[in-house]
Amino acid sequence: MDIQFPNIPLYQGWGKPLRTESTVDGLELIEGKVPEGLNGTWYRAGPDRQFPPMTGEDIFIDGEGMMHMFRFDDGHVSYRSRWARNARFLAQEKARRSLFGRYRNRHTDDPESAGVHGGTANTNMLFHAGKLTVLKEDDLPYEVDPDTLETGPRTDFGGKVTSTSLSAHPKLDLIRNELLTFSFQAKGDGTTDMAFYIFGPDGEVAHEMWFTAPWAGVVHDFAITESHIVVPFFPLVTTPDALKQGSSFYEWHDDKQTHVAVFPRRGTAEDIRWFKGPTTSAGHMLNAVTDGTKVHLDLCLYAGNCFPFFKTPDGRTSDPVPPILSRMTFDLARNDDSFETRPITGRPGEMPRTDDRYQGRPYRWGYLIMARANDGTSSVGRVDVTSGAVESWEHGQKISVHEPQFVPRAPDSPEGVGWLLVILNRLDQGHSELAVLDAERLADGPVARLHLPVRVRSTFHGSWVPEDALRTGRYDMKVAA
Repeated sequence: MDIQFPNIPLYQGWGKPLRTESTVDGLELIEGKVPEGLNGTWYRAGPDRQFPPMTGEDIFIDGEGMMHMFRFDDGHVSYRSRWARNARFLAQEKARRSLFGRYRNRHTDDPESAGVHGGTANTNMLFHAGKLTVLKEDDLPYEVDPDTLETGPRTDFGGKVTSTSLSAHPKLDLIRNELLTFSFQAKGDGTTDMAFYIFGPDGEVAHEMWFTAPWAGVVHDFAITESHIVVPFFPLVTTPDALKQGSSFYEWHDDKQTHVAVFPRRGTAEDIRWFKGPTTSAGHMLNAVTDGTKVHLDLCLYAGNCFPFFKTPDGRTSDPVPPILSRMTFDLARNDDSFETRPITGRPGEMPRTDDRYQGRPYRWGYLIMARANDGTSSVGRVDVTSGAVESWEHGQKISVHEPQFVPRAPDSPEGVGWLLVILNRLDQGHSELAVLDAERLADGPVARLHLPVRVRSTFHGSWVPEDALRTGRYDMKVAA
């Protein structure tokens, strides 16, 4: 069978499917020096296409999972990429063609895919309680060998997880060594069931809670504080009858308000406080903090549809809108269901990250991809959430960047004292680079820059695992008192 990819914008230039596994033992140092003491492994996941899509069309969040690993060992940095060889990948490998149609719409799949889960394992990688997993929000995690990236079994944690999926945006509490996660449409496509889980340091379920969502929609991300959970519901909705007619998995309902659930970290459905506000959307949360009776949620907020390729039920498209880092404030002492929203900074940015030790805790610094131009270039910035001030690396080159990863200089370093790891797309040279920046001095540019002889097509999210955590299965991190 001939393999020919469609001539669509998504597959042109840097977006052309790579379809290659790589092993590079020792990345070439271009400039600077890898900081001493930077020892550990950075895991990331992103989409690629194993075979041309069945429908001839595609969206950037779809495609089989490709896992990436950068291992830092006393200045020596190695790179490895491997396919997530889950059920979908193996079935298509055998068939030598794509077996799944429109994104998550099983009614458009090839009959040969019957009985095979369509999860792509393409969104995130996480290490907790001694196990590395690769994640996609419509599936359960797959275990992965942390040294070889060999794909292991799909896991429901010994039958302890009864939801059909788990989020690709779990939160790791590095101080308590807890994993907090959730499932939306948790009893199957089009259901309004939500499940929330906390896994303890031993990897066992320490808390489970179920509740009902306002509609069957997407909940891509959520946020935690030391005492609360914040779950936003934006009006990208799944309609089972429309799916049977071949529609996209989500449709944008611009007549619905944003809903937000706030509840205690170990609460019940009866403890939920519901808040409602203007129609907005967001893919990614930066952080949340409880301050007395108020809970603050910081997120990259869109004044409209963050996924414009998902149309309204009557087929209308949405104009692109920039994501603005904003703060929603929910006052639990109020007697009504309204909330307040204000911008933190006016400069557009996405894929926000914190110093992960401060997830859910009072904090000052956020790190984002900062948009710069219409030619595909971008850079990385640091935002002071207390003042809105932004510092960025103004590289002046034909470069776009992936989501940054903060690494503390030491387990007990003050917040924001450490390094930012960033994959660079050299758009004019057809290969990638790895940059290490001083998180306190982004404007100075990389302290180390390493050459990758391959193109890292796309990654979404990932996590840094210190050398000792990989060995012990526990994070030994501290925050300022």
